Amino acid sequence: MDEEQTGGYSAICGQCGEVDWRVSEEGRFYCNSCHNVIERTREEVDTNTLMVGTSRVSSISKGIKGKGLERGREWFVCEGFQFILKHQAEALLAMGVSPRFKDEVLCQFWRMYLQKSRQAYTKNPVHDGKFRMHSQGSQESGCDSESPVPSDSMMSASETDGDASGAGSGSGRLSGDEVSSVCSGSKDAVCYLTPRQRRNQKLMSMPKTLALCHLALLWSREAITLADLLRFVSQGHIPYVNAYENFPEEMKLYGQDSIIFRVESIPSHGRLHKEARTLAVFLGLPPFPPVTPDCLLHPSLLTVRYLTEANLPDELHDWVCRIMMIAGLASDMTFEPMRSRSPLPLYDIQAAALIIIAMKLLFKLDDNTEWDLSNYSADQNKDNPDGNNFSLRRWYRTVQSALTKATQTQNDNTARKHWKSEKPLYPSRKDKSVILKRRRIAEQLQLSFQKLSRSPTAPAPSPPSSFCFRWAGEGETGRDGPSLHHQTLDSSVCRRGGTLQPLNPEYWHPAPRACKTRVSTSHYAEAEATLPRMFVWLLDLFSFLLGVKPGCVYDQVQKLERCILRNSKQQPGARTTPRKARASKPGDGKQTGKTCSR
Repeated sequence: MDEEQTGGYSAICGQCGEVDWRVSEEGRFYCNSCHNVIERTREEVDTNTLMVGTSRVSSISKGIKGKGLERGREWFVCEGFQFILKHQAEALLAMGVSPRFKDEVLCQFWRMYLQKSRQAYTKNPVHDGKFRMHSQGSQESGCDSESPVPSDSMMSASETDGDASGAGSGSGRLSGDEVSSVCSGSKDAVCYLTPRQRRNQKLMSMPKTLALCHLALLWSREAITLADLLRFVSQGHIPYVNAYENFPEEMKLYGQDSIIFRVESIPSHGRLHKEARTLAVFLGLPPFPPVTPDCLLHPSLLTVRYLTEANLPDELHDWVCRIMMIAGLASDMTFEPMRSRSPLPLYDIQAAALIIIAMKLLFKLDDNTEWDLSNYSADQNKDNPDGNNFSLRRWYRTVQSALTKATQTQNDNTARKHWKSEKPLYPSRKDKSVILKRRRIAEQLQLSFQKLSRSPTAPAPSPPSSFCFRWAGEGETGRDGPSLHHQTLDSSVCRRGGTLQPLNPEYWHPAPRACKTRVSTSHYAEAEATLPRMFVWLLDLFSFLLGVKPGCVYDQVQKLERCILRNSKQQPGARTTPRKARASKPGDGKQTGKTCSR
């Protein structure tokens, strides 16, 4: 205990029973053990004031009134999101993104958002309207008695905030505890939590920061896909979880700020894609720069990356390009937000779907044909010692082993992930001591369990990379398995009529299913049991690489198959698919076990 600051104060703490007092910057006494704050304050000596009969004057310091050092300066929620976007952009720049991405694209999008939402760059800002909260006794509350809200919400806190603030007074007046519960570090946090504002969809949120970065990356035609962005966020390379820790010291967060900036999960691929589409329409963005075949986002180049990632032969890319031509994806691609029938392209899932269709075209993937072709390839390699034919069985065993290890590593990293911040958020200032005490006890218990269990320490974070697997070339070791990129497809194709055609004579596709609702939904859950196991495994592989659900990849495969079949009927002379294409019945391909484990 610091005797000089506490003046020898040795009373027992009423909460923990310890005698360990400290003095805050405001002059208040608090217990260093449980952080309990008491009414006693430090005596300050004023040597400039003299009174008759005394040599000094003792004055009781009451701390700083109003917004002092503990409260910090006044700030708005949009300022907090601006700091988060700034650090996210800097993290992307550190990964090699073009410098124009931050200043020329993302900053412009952010200014457009502030102007569209009337938070800045407008003559009629949304913060003009104000309301006043009164506590019982008709006295102004000492905690943000005037809080800015949108001008169309000038009503009592109980009417606008409802259950979000915990205010339920029918007369519109709040008690002292209720007033403190709606306080926050920012001036306009209450505006972000009202039902009116939640329905408005104009206010920024943590997922929307990633959606804005995704739109800026697409506009800049950077090679970082939406799946890459979410992977970097999950690995901690891009600030998202506990991103508020980068706020300046004077921007204090507590109360309702914790609901706005606290993150307990990472948004899914589908949700973020929908957020980006909605945000682009809200901003009224013009047509995006076209994604040309020489751009890394175009399927012609993106499929090369995923073929390398999946350890598939390089020759398969020729078949992917032929499928891409028939599907109408070989030309420039763009996104026009203001056109209702112009969806935001799913470049990453689209490229994976093209590869899966090429695999079905060559190997059929019906749990029978692919293994017969593998046996034929093995026989050819035996007859020719220099043979380098691709065997799907060997490829499956190699990738399955790496996939099992990668899945286990991902699950371990997810279990070790710390969602709690080193800079905790407090629902209210009066709960600060309780939260700090609980946090200290939890850390001590965690440290004790680690010593008892002797659990291995977490591995050092790896640098950001767009690849999940590392395939070893000739003479390399310590990778996920041998590389099969150099192998050929000679045992799976033949020459007919001067062109290469698959040995597989048929192509199957699932039977179409009717949607029971007006909005088309995924049918993968009900169709999964009837699909061939090898095809399901391939969906699982690419869903792991992209961080999406298998149903998302399955839906994109079906969408492209319908497009290919429709275009093939319109252009019979340009047929690249096999002669026969049949729709599998619900009972076709149903397996009791995983036949792909052969």
